Amino acid sequence: MFDNMNIPLNLFFENLEKEKIAELFKNVFPWEPLKVLKIYLLDIISDLPKEIPIGVPLSESLFFTTEGEIIPLKEIDIYDEEYYFRGKKIEGAILKAGAILTGRKIFFEKDVVVEPFSLISSPAYFSKGTQIRHGAYVRGSIYTGEKAVIGHATEVKNSIFFSSAKAPHFAYVGDSILGNNVNLGAGTKLANLKFSKKNIILKINSETIDTGLKKFGAILGDRCQIGCNSVLQPGTLLGKESYVYPNRVCGPGYFLPGTKIK
Repeated sequence: MFDNMNIPLNLFFENLEKEKIAELFKNVFPWEPLKVLKIYLLDIISDLPKEIPIGVPLSESLFFTTEGEIIPLKEIDIYDEEYYFRGKKIEGAILKAGAILTGRKIFFEKDVVVEPFSLISSPAYFSKGTQIRHGAYVRGSIYTGEKAVIGHATEVKNSIFFSSAKAPHFAYVGDSILGNNVNLGAGTKLANLKFSKKNIILKINSETIDTGLKKFGAILGDRCQIGCNSVLQPGTLLGKESYVYPNRVCGPGYFLPGTKIK
């Protein structure tokens, strides 16, 4: 079923070409982008301005304009969800006081909001409208599409969130890919490391595939829904529009689109 020169990505993702990192998915197994994500992000992301402090909590809330200007948020006027500085309309990201950035290879598109006491390590690329909520732990090598959510007490590392993918409450997302409009219920864990710490081996139909990854969580196709407190084992691939009911253990292996795990 999986030929790395002709992968049925439509079993997982629609409109992949709309994502800025679509090129990483060309002619490779669907988990291969996780191997190169960090290098790719380091290459495309410019350093944050030196005016933004690194490694310490922000002492005040900042507005980071798309032109690279840093303005104290208290000096910004807000009318009908639009932002103005000295009478001029501006666009940018909001970085709230108390947030911590631990590297300069972090990129914020407009309308990104980083809430207090979240911690973000580089490299990370946040597309338009992404929310990094209070207390989130972003451990680096992260890409989000538009309007993604990394929520309160959620930990993520080396992962891809396509547009409108959400891990809003108490989740762990390790070495995983979340398709468009995926939602993780509170307490969801995408486990990424076997007890044996050996490579993740997938058995699909009659094929055995060594992913070459010791750390590999899950690939969740578009519109997958994961119930609260569920655990997906390392190397779980859910086709689009699949459901995992609350308090279930799922995987490893490949599940067809539309699967319901009760």
